Formats: sequence, C-alpha cells, structure tokens
Amino acid sequence: MMEGQTKTASSCKVVSAASVAKELLAEVKQGLLKLDKTALLVGFLANNDPAARKYAEWTDRTCQENGFKFELREVDREELESRILAANTDDGLDGIIVYYPIFGNRQDQYLQQVTDVSKDVEGLSHRYIFKLYHNERFLDEQMTQKSLLPCTPLAVLKILDYLRVYNSILPYGNRLFGRSITVVNRSETVGRPLAALLANDGACVYSVDVTGVQQFTRGTGIKKSKHEVVEKKGWSLADCVPLSDVVISGVPGDSFKIPTKLLREGAVCINFSTEKNFEADVKDKASIYVPAIGKVTIVVLLRNLLRLVQNRQARPPSLVQEPEV
Repeated sequence: MMEGQTKTASSCKVVSAASVAKELLAEVKQGLLKLDKTALLVGFLANNDPAARKYAEWTDRTCQENGFKFELREVDREELESRILAANTDDGLDGIIVYYPIFGNRQDQYLQQVTDVSKDVEGLSHRYIFKLYHNERFLDEQMTQKSLLPCTPLAVLKILDYLRVYNSILPYGNRLFGRSITVVNRSETVGRPLAALLANDGACVYSVDVTGVQQFTRGTGIKKSKHEVVEKKGWSLADCVPLSDVVISGVPGDSFKIPTKLLREGAVCINFSTEKNFEADVKDKASIYVPAIGKVTIVVLLRNLLRLVQNRQARPPSLVQEPEV
C-alpha cells in the first residue's frame, strides 16, 4: 500500500484510463503550441485483426480531436515493407505506426526495424530499445534529443506516476526505489521493456511468463547504472505476487486470472491486456485497480509523435556537401 492511503473492505479505488489521459493530453497540447506545423501520423494496416482496426480507429479519433493529422493506409502485407521504406523518405509525414500482427512470426520483428528511427512513433527501433535497456535517456551527447519509449510500457509508467507510486522526494531516476512490482508478461514489445524500465527507475521487478520468473533490479541499493536480470529458479506467481506492492498483467488469453488470494493487502493492480487478467473480486484486496490502459497508450502515441517533431527541430542543420565532379 502506498503512503497516505487507507484501506477498508470497500475502499478500492477504480481508476479509469481516461482520467490519466486527460493530464497527459494537457502536456501534449502545450507542446503543440510551439510547433510551426500540424504533425502527420501515418498508420499502416495490413491484417484483418479487429483489435488492430479498433486501435487504428482510436488513433484516428484521438489525433483529430487533439490537433494532429492521421492517415490510415491499408496495404497488402507483401507490400508493407516497400510502403514503409517509401514513407521513411517522405518529408510530408512525421511519424509511422504499423498495426501488428502482420505475419505473426520473426518477420514482424524485422518489419519493426524497417521504420526509420526518426519516424518510429512506437519506439520499437533497435536504437530506442538499446537506449531503454541501457538506461540512457537521450539520443545525443548534447542531450537535446530525447529517446522514445514503447507506447504501452510508457503508458504503464505514466499511470504509476499518476497514482503516486513514484516517490517524488527521491531523485529522478530512482523514484521507484523500495517498490516491489510483479509484471506478468515478458513479450519483447511490452513485458520485458516494461520490467527493464521499472527496474531502471529503482524497483525490484519480478517478470513472469510461462517459462518462470526473472528478477530485474539495479543491484543492492540501486548502485548500478542499469538493471541486471537474475533467474528465480522454481519461482511462480505464488512466490512473487504476495511480495509485490504493484501487480501489472497483460496476458492475452481469456482463461488467465491472477488469484486474488495471492495479492498483498492494498496492492495496486493494473491490467493492460484486452482480457481481464484479475479475478472479479480483485477489489476486495487491491487499494487501486486500473482495469484498462488503452486511452493512455493512445495519448502516449501522440506524445511520442510530438517528441519526433521536437527532436527533428533540435538537430543541427546538415552540412552542405560540395557536388562531386
């Protein structure tokens, strides 16, 4: 339970993603006032996944409502790579998002690297992921261009900040020191980056998937500059959930539920799966429950798009080369 919170049998507070998104939108709108253009985000849809189409519709609506332009391009998956490459060199657009899954295998991982880093609004390019895992927050030595973070992990961090799980008294970068957090999901696009981000901010993180439990920390007393990973052999949910102040879950299957009996009294519970990963009586134990995060993820997407434009403006002008003769 966080400091200053009290808990009775019926005192669990359910927090909607919309309330968190509202604060973030205010920040984004302030940044928009300083731009000299309307930023354009292009989305590529190359599948028949209803969830992907819904996400694209949310993106479109949120862009239109908040001063951004959005263009959805529906393409055949075999043409997707060439269309992304063409978009990379199009100065008329500022960001690119691809709605996955496309092939549902390693080819999707390859496609994530096709988008140019200067237009990768999802923060999935290798350069961004490298910076994330190494706990480096800027792209350049002058620290004028901030590195982007993947949208869903960053959305979870913003929610935790809104809930005051981050301790603002501690120095920036250490504000989760003393917190124990379980993350159920270790995908390369969400779960593992999320565990790394939380650990880099000082938390002790238990990362859970079907293969077992890993512990992410910055070492004793958070003395290391970036997280390290240790296998917790023989551990399961039953070992790490009762130790955790915060439990975050994003398992896509509708049959998976975190048993309420495992939760620490007063735990903060966040669900980022399209399915409900917590049992119906989660509010009997949790002090705060966030049942969905989609609206925050969309606003983080806009924030990343704004960041791409700001980074472009912060870059020094390219040196003009003499033409070859």
